[in-house]
Amino acid sequence: MAKWFNDVTDSEFKSFNTISATFYSHYLEILNFYDNRSTNASAESFNAKIKAFRATQRGVRDISFFLFRLANIYA
Repeated sequence: MAKWFNDVTDSEFKSFNTISATFYSHYLEILNFYDNRSTNASAESFNAKIKAFRATQRGVRDISFFLFRLANIYA
């Protein structure tokens, strides 16, 4: 990946500047996936469940009760 990044930087293609900047800023996270095969998919899934639960309740007024129900359902 570092070789690809260097090749893209040296080629001076303007269209790859955004992509190479993204790779540069997330370099360690990208390598972490290939080393450990770990992603944040479980966190994203849990966030989606929370949003769906909140949508079924048509908003939240009592936050402490909402967190209590959320913990009882998904814990």
